[in-house]
Amino acid sequence: MTASHTENVRERRLIFICVAFASFALVVASYFVAASIARENSRQAGNRQLQIISLDIESVLERYETLPFAISYLPLTAEALLHKQNATQIQALNLSLQELAEQAKVAAIYLMDVQGNTIAASNWNTAQSYLGQNFAFRPYFSEALKEARPGHFYAIGNTTNIPGYFISQPVYPPGSKRGSQAPIGVIAVKIILDEFEQAWHSSEEPIALSDRHGVVFLSNRAPWKYHSLQDLSPVVQQNLKATLQYGGQHIAAIAQLPMVQKKGYGEYLQRPIGRLNWQLMLFPDQSKVMRAGLQSSLVVALMLGIALAFTAVFDQRRRRLEEGRLAQRALKKAADELELHIAERTHQLTQANAELESRYLTLKQTETLLRSTQNEMVQAGKLAMLGQMATGITHELNQPLTAIRAFADNAITFMNRGKAEQALANLEHISHASERMGSIIAQLKGFARKSPNAIAEVDVQTAIQSAVSLLRSETDRRGVNLHVHVAEPAKVFGDTVRIEQVLINLIRNALDAVENSPFKVVDVRLCREQGMARISIADSGTGIPEHVAGHLFEPFFTTKEIGHGLGLGLAISSSIVQAMNGSLVANNRPDGGAEFTVCIPLAVEQANNTSTA
Repeated sequence: MTASHTENVRERRLIFICVAFASFALVVASYFVAASIARENSRQAGNRQLQIISLDIESVLERYETLPFAISYLPLTAEALLHKQNATQIQALNLSLQELAEQAKVAAIYLMDVQGNTIAASNWNTAQSYLGQNFAFRPYFSEALKEARPGHFYAIGNTTNIPGYFISQPVYPPGSKRGSQAPIGVIAVKIILDEFEQAWHSSEEPIALSDRHGVVFLSNRAPWKYHSLQDLSPVVQQNLKATLQYGGQHIAAIAQLPMVQKKGYGEYLQRPIGRLNWQLMLFPDQSKVMRAGLQSSLVVALMLGIALAFTAVFDQRRRRLEEGRLAQRALKKAADELELHIAERTHQLTQANAELESRYLTLKQTETLLRSTQNEMVQAGKLAMLGQMATGITHELNQPLTAIRAFADNAITFMNRGKAEQALANLEHISHASERMGSIIAQLKGFARKSPNAIAEVDVQTAIQSAVSLLRSETDRRGVNLHVHVAEPAKVFGDTVRIEQVLINLIRNALDAVENSPFKVVDVRLCREQGMARISIADSGTGIPEHVAGHLFEPFFTTKEIGHGLGLGLAISSSIVQAMNGSLVANNRPDGGAEFTVCIPLAVEQANNTSTA
């Protein structure tokens, strides 16, 4: 690497660091500028929204301001107060107030005497009628009666539990000048403001209307209602309970609600409204400000990225052209060297191919010899097994031979005596005994013949029965209880003779294992488990010693005495099972004895796997 190249690398690194720092600063600055603009826009939009809402609320409040004043001048109103016992006048006033309430679309209009008892009401015929109710504790009543001025109050209804805005006016005797005499009663109108709260639910930002104490009574956030913006003094709490303004409940601060702490509504906009020093508040969503800043910074970052990408592409192209010129010179040199290497490598590959062909031929010859040796070893194992079973087979054949001789002698005697029926019966016995011998000899010939390695579908239950049949005489001679349990039939792909060879070898080992046991029991079980045919041969012997377990399937390893086995049975059995993609394992049972388990794939599973592949 030359000095000029090193200097160029350092210069590019310095330029990259400066550009990266300037880009980062520009992205951060764009975030703060965009966030500041978004915050101001949000504040202006919030103020406009507050102005619209406040105008709507004030227009509704002012619309009903003159309603109680006009009703107080009705002659029927004052007459009802002067003649409270006149049921006809009271009922006429009830009907008039009911019609006025329906036309004006207010919640209720009701008339109270100087004690605060309601003598007439628009809801006179409802279950929540104000008739007979006393509202002397309400501030709007005392303001109209004692101070002779309009009263205003917002509270939860003491009778209906429905919150509303109350407007009251004093009622004077008929014909008297207003203010010249003491009021003889109070007329009140109740207005429901819930329609504003329902309209606010479409806003994603919290909106709240609070009284002069800071208690929120209208909001699109339900947990905020009847909570204060800050902790209230005991005097205010007592005053709220005395007037039952909010149903006598204790007013807690909104700051104690988890919702406020999580959302972080710290900054809010407010606007005074109404005659009771209400405050209309809107809490701008700060996440919009953050999103605006992030979007601006992402746009700036994207534009910078595009600009840097174009610059990098241009610089890359310039360097690639320079590198291309250098590469052409290097390529010519490499081509010359490559021709020399190709010639040398071609010679080496020719020699290597010849050597590989020789090794492959040797490997094929070795494989053929190994396969032949393995088949001979399997056949030798079968013949050795037949030799070990010779005593039992001889005994099995001697029985029918002896019976044939006896039945033949008896038949001759019966024929000489002219007893044809008895002689015929003896001949039938001779036929059955001959058939039994033929069956035994056929099984022996089938087991002893060389296997053609023909793969076919094998019924495992039939193979177990054939193996047990060949060993039945030896089992009886040794006094062993051999039990066969077949949970369900199973078929596998394999060689029938080799499967029988495995079963005979494992059963004979089990017979040897229980030779000196007080209880001589061998259990052969067949079941299907997870796509496998599972054959287990369990014995009641002493089990497999620990030092023997690791060598069970090694060729020529045996624990039997000389002349009782070559140590090839388990090794041959294991190789036969493995050739069928199965497994042969051995273990000691918890209740004593050993258990050998053969697992071979079911023929159905193998067929499915082959079709899927």
